[in-house]
Amino acid sequence: MQLAVVGTGYVGLVAGAGFAEFGNDVTCVDVSEAKIAMLKRGEVPIYEPGLEELIAKNVRDDRLKFSTDVAGAIRGAEVVFIAVGTPSADDGSADLSAVFAVAETIAKNMDSYKVVATKSTVPVGTADKIQAILRANTTQAFGVASNPEFLKEGDAVNDFMKPDRVIIGSDDARAREVLRHLYNPFVRASDRIHLMDPRSAELSKYAANCMLATRISFMNDLAMLAEKLGADIDVVRKATGADVRIGSKFLFPGPGFGGSCFPKDLAALVYTAKVSGHPLAIVEAAQEINARQKHVLGQKVLAYFQSKRAEGEREEGAADEGRGPLAGKTVALWGLSFKPRTDDIRESPALTLIEDLLAAGATVQAHDPQAMSAVRAIYGSRVMMSDNMYGAAEGADALVLVTEWHEYRRPDFKRLLRIMNAPALFDGRNMWEPDELRGLGFSYKGIGRP
Repeated sequence: MQLAVVGTGYVGLVAGAGFAEFGNDVTCVDVSEAKIAMLKRGEVPIYEPGLEELIAKNVRDDRLKFSTDVAGAIRGAEVVFIAVGTPSADDGSADLSAVFAVAETIAKNMDSYKVVATKSTVPVGTADKIQAILRANTTQAFGVASNPEFLKEGDAVNDFMKPDRVIIGSDDARAREVLRHLYNPFVRASDRIHLMDPRSAELSKYAANCMLATRISFMNDLAMLAEKLGADIDVVRKATGADVRIGSKFLFPGPGFGGSCFPKDLAALVYTAKVSGHPLAIVEAAQEINARQKHVLGQKVLAYFQSKRAEGEREEGAADEGRGPLAGKTVALWGLSFKPRTDDIRESPALTLIEDLLAAGATVQAHDPQAMSAVRAIYGSRVMMSDNMYGAAEGADALVLVTEWHEYRRPDFKRLLRIMNAPALFDGRNMWEPDELRGLGFSYKGIGRP
């Protein structure tokens, strides 16, 4: 099948490479000449495990192409996927200007029946608006569909190739059949294609992300209560997740969620609900809890050093309150991306922690396997980066685990004792064993642990 994917961001690249891998001829197009030139050189602008290899393979086999000729790609395609950004506006609504601009371009270059499908996450009713734009700008027959993506950063290639479900939302029977035919090879072992109307498809995407985000926020809120009550959220999590009606996924407490999807999608659904006259109090609460949770690690670090000062312990370079309560202290961070296996720092809890530490006068030194260049672009010399995890911990008065990359799970703790200025560990993911670390001489603080 001849496909065009408009937009070479995260979703567009994964979708384009994935469709090509199943034998389709795909042209990924973008108005950014710099980005297309980079892709033609074999350089992938994002880090996603397996994606670079998948793109290279299908380019080599001549099934995947990159172009700035949006009009040409549209004219040669049977299905055109819209995969451009829908960033949050100041009021939380989704900015659909790029989506509508692409729809108009498609209409003006339509030379035969085409299926126009949105991969971008868009509010309920967007398919209707796209249909109106197409009707106003072409006399050709067409079908419009909502075909939302469900890709986890860090495992997106696998998610696309082996989807839990494929949602096709369209009122056009021909469009439904074309997309069903396109996706059948992905779900041969078990038919997981869900056909529905466009509005239900659009809402399904938001419902899934908001449900997952709400689970995370609930556990984070419960973790803070556990600390107050002297309970251990880790054993509470396991006991709760053992209930088959609940399950164990997305019950891990931490420093809050980030990324390109959850914060934006929660904001968009909250906005849609309000203007529709039915506010979603639970989703609003999840937002509020998450905003608060992002400050928890910074508060723990500050409280720890304040308690040390209150105990009257001798401190080298005691803090000058005029420079901040953490002046003279060096805090190491392990993990900067919002989750492992990605270089994405959008809405990352690490950024909130950095801001809190710098505002308190601390010196911050950090390590991340993929995201250091992105953070360096924001903070420059204000945050010192180390090429290895132990270099970041060298001379630190505290070490904070923010993102649970595999290499941080079982570090050499005895080495940390030797190289750190003070043995204080803050485990933002409850990855480490408190009793073991305290036995070694560390001061240990987790999330929701007594």
